[in-house]
Amino acid sequence: MSANRPSPWQIAFVLGVGVLAVSTAAVLVRWGVAGLPNHSLGTTVGLSIFLASGRLSLAALFLVPQLCTWPWPEVTRQNLRWAVAAGVALAAHFSLWFTSLNYTSVAASTTLVTTTPIWSALVGYLWQQQSLKPRTWLGMAIALGGSVLIGTGELRSGVATQPLLGNTLAIAAAWAVSAYFICGQAAQKAGLSIHHYAFIAYATAALVLLPLPPLLGLGYTGWPPKLYAAILLLALLPQLVGHTSLNWGVRWLSPTGVTLLVLAEPLAASLFAFLLFGEVPTTAVITGGSLVLVGLSVALWPSA
Repeated sequence: MSANRPSPWQIAFVLGVGVLAVSTAAVLVRWGVAGLPNHSLGTTVGLSIFLASGRLSLAALFLVPQLCTWPWPEVTRQNLRWAVAAGVALAAHFSLWFTSLNYTSVAASTTLVTTTPIWSALVGYLWQQQSLKPRTWLGMAIALGGSVLIGTGELRSGVATQPLLGNTLAIAAAWAVSAYFICGQAAQKAGLSIHHYAFIAYATAALVLLPLPPLLGLGYTGWPPKLYAAILLLALLPQLVGHTSLNWGVRWLSPTGVTLLVLAEPLAASLFAFLLFGEVPTTAVITGGSLVLVGLSVALWPSA
């Protein structure tokens, strides 16, 4: 083990906290828009982008004090390009995923978003020539099977209003976040620290999204205070704590390994949705959740 490499217990703790933090995102979005009148698709997309741009703008601002105390590493054309690309992918991810939560259940949306390991593994295998152990493939298949079972079970739960649209958007969000993790790993390997990488990626995503709500006819003022509180909590919990922890994790583990851990997100998000909104898990959710945990165990235990 490298002298600068954290211990396995430290890595596990940071990533565990990160997964719990990102699991709050779906319920915060649902809570923030609860009680607002139904909108057209264009307005719904604009509101989702408003939430995402506010979350990312605040997250970038919160990182500024740390940047003043940490020496800047050498910013090269290569690592800057990767960090900016990660930010663009992150902007796409949040826009697609937040919109999906208006049309399908928390459990189905978060489950489909966490199919990320499949896309990350395929990109790593085809583009980066990364080899994957048979055990990893088997664990991914089991976990994905559990995720599909959760999603299909929620389609019959009566919670989803337009499940086909919502689930399609969630899958597209999974593709985007796969690109985000891969670009983030490349940026950090090219010399950027986690603090500076996160700032560049979050700020880029915010700059991409901020002009869009006005173009869709939505202002940034005049909304209920609860919506602004949701944006603040989204920036603090799932973004700063959650995503920064996961970005730190890809410095020591592969993107596939980190995103496999994120497969536990639907379990925590479904529990939060039950406690806050009374979304009762179905038998499919319980069975699928068990398969997700089995798949995680097969793929990651007893690896470092």
